[in-house]
Amino acid sequence: MENSDSLRSHLLAGQAIPALPLALDENRKLSEPHQRALARYYIDAGCGGIAVGVHSTQFEIREPKHGLFQPVLQIAAETMDASIAANPRPFIKIAGACGQTPQAIAETVLARDLGYDAVLLSLAALNDQPEASVLAHCRTVAAELPIIGFYLQPAVGGRVFSFDFWSKFAAIPTVLAIKIAPFNRYQTLEVIRGVIAAGRDDIALYTGNDDTIVTDLLTPFTFEHNGAPVTRQIVGGLLGHWGVWSKAAVQLLEAIKTARTLDQIDVSWLQRAAAVTDMNAALFDSANAYAGCIPGILEVLRRQGLVPTINCLNPDEALSPGQAAELDRVTTAYPDLIDDDFVAKNLQNWLR
Repeated sequence: MENSDSLRSHLLAGQAIPALPLALDENRKLSEPHQRALARYYIDAGCGGIAVGVHSTQFEIREPKHGLFQPVLQIAAETMDASIAANPRPFIKIAGACGQTPQAIAETVLARDLGYDAVLLSLAALNDQPEASVLAHCRTVAAELPIIGFYLQPAVGGRVFSFDFWSKFAAIPTVLAIKIAPFNRYQTLEVIRGVIAAGRDDIALYTGNDDTIVTDLLTPFTFEHNGAPVTRQIVGGLLGHWGVWSKAAVQLLEAIKTARTLDQIDVSWLQRAAAVTDMNAALFDSANAYAGCIPGILEVLRRQGLVPTINCLNPDEALSPGQAAELDRVTTAYPDLIDDDFVAKNLQNWLR
């Protein structure tokens, strides 16, 4: 996409944005055909963007011994560009950026050079720094490329930020959106309050709370600003969960958008919300403190033929005991939330 206004409009419309997993072969080497197939899958499923170089892509791609950060970003960008050029529509390419300021700047500049539209800015490397220093870091990176904020849950390396932090973060002009993923209702509300307090109705709110996806997307959040009530919605999701069963995720989001236009929310949505959370528990291995999160994602894709193995760059990352059986259970229990038929029909074309 060409400019920040069109990016903002696209994000505010509400998109399903999956986090791109890393496709490795039996030797833990990059499988380029499968890496490209994943991007084609997400685009054909109707996703509004893809996030690359984020947690699901495995942070180890940045390690010199692997040297995969630039190759994976480049392969993904080329594939996205070719697919969108063949069937033009609004789409956003997001790259992950992390580390201390020099590293984050270098990764952002690389992303910009490769044609990415924005960076999802991880702040985990600054956990020991005061909020003022973290905000300065964000402003520095935002001068290079539009940014998407990221509130990461402490259980997987994040930290708690204050309402004051989010109101000041939302005042950064080039912030396009915020991925709200503290897995905590109180902290989720503080982000939304902070954006409203900053007067930024042009910042899109996205859920990263994989444990409460549907509820986040259905809830109208109303807080006072300058003496008047302001209501905001979490309009879409930027989710590791949506890196699998992506066609079903797009359909789910569209159904939620329709439900949001009605005067009343049907109680059946509460049942659907619980089903999606149940699926996420199996996928992300919540029973074992998320130890099998990335292998769980890869196992679903492996069963569908979209990746060759569930290998991770870190050989210690594997499915937890019982996790495969849990995946069997949820895929059987919720057939309307999976997309195996869609994948089977198109797989060979994506692997071309």
